[in-house]
Amino acid sequence: MTHEQYLSTKRFPALDGLRAIAALLVVVFHYGGPSWALANGWIGVHLFFVLSGFLITTLALREEDRNGRISLANFYIRRAFRILPVYFAVLGIIVVFTYLRGQYTSSGLAGAMPYFLTFTNEFTHNAPFGQSWTLGIEQKFYLVWPFLAFGIAALSFPKRLGLAIGLIALMIALIPVMPYASAYSPIIIGCALAIGLHYRKGFAVLRVFTHPIACFVLLATLVVLQIHITDIEAFFQDGGTIGGTTYAVLVALFITSLIPRGPIAWLFSTPPMRFIGERSYSVYLLQGVAATVVALSIPQLSARRTLTAIAVTVVALVISDVLYRWVEVPMIDVGRKLVTRRRPAPPRPTIREAEPALASG
Repeated sequence: MTHEQYLSTKRFPALDGLRAIAALLVVVFHYGGPSWALANGWIGVHLFFVLSGFLITTLALREEDRNGRISLANFYIRRAFRILPVYFAVLGIIVVFTYLRGQYTSSGLAGAMPYFLTFTNEFTHNAPFGQSWTLGIEQKFYLVWPFLAFGIAALSFPKRLGLAIGLIALMIALIPVMPYASAYSPIIIGCALAIGLHYRKGFAVLRVFTHPIACFVLLATLVVLQIHITDIEAFFQDGGTIGGTTYAVLVALFITSLIPRGPIAWLFSTPPMRFIGERSYSVYLLQGVAATVVALSIPQLSARRTLTAIAVTVVALVISDVLYRWVEVPMIDVGRKLVTRRRPAPPRPTIREAEPALASG
């Protein structure tokens, strides 16, 4: 793939498949039982984080090329209508359900609500909706990164890449005093990938990973690392810094290899993978609700954890499809309409010609 072909690519369909894998890994980890322990599905959140950083930064870079700068207000409007409606819809379902069962207080949900409502989810534990800790990480990141990378000044390629690398180093240094700092590194690695691919010099370095063979090699390496990630972390005893960072870097390079057409990119772009990937956000949030529905409807499955994981995934997909069609897509459209109605700032002259926006988010 050439740099021009990359910049003209409006959508990366294989990344929906990667989202699907991430969601399935997390659900299987939570409900698959000991037989699935080797899958180490907990690290699936790293896939989400790297993808998120890559996509939002790519969108911002392409908007800057078109308009000379990005609108932070429009960015926050799009993010709010993308994330908040489904988040609060699922939280509302959980509140109603636990209240009707008389468990609103005893479940720990009442005490955790201030955290859930202010996106400080990572600071509450052992409460329903606990998997939403990742939203606390991402929301705070969304507030800071666009302002640093695009709002202060029009930074050059070296300065933006240096900013990303510096933030990764800072987050790693903060892990001993702020354990959740390790969760920010994968997002920033995704941002660094977007910066590298967007500028010609960075793309020239990463171009080797767009070769079809690279996709097979990176996927095989990721699978091996996935299986042994727990052993690696136990060996280094560094809070997951080496293993987690290596995994996130490999995910970033694998994303690069999925952008061109190839056998694995085709597999990740098939309709079933894209169906799950497009609903992966809701699946991730709804997994606890789905597990409760399965436990109440088919209590016999509790002793068969693999079947439980499959049933939870199916139920989560069914409910997620409803939320996707009735809440997620309509509210994303509302956000886009609000952005369209806002009076755009006059574009500044730019060396590049206007590039098409990435139609994925």
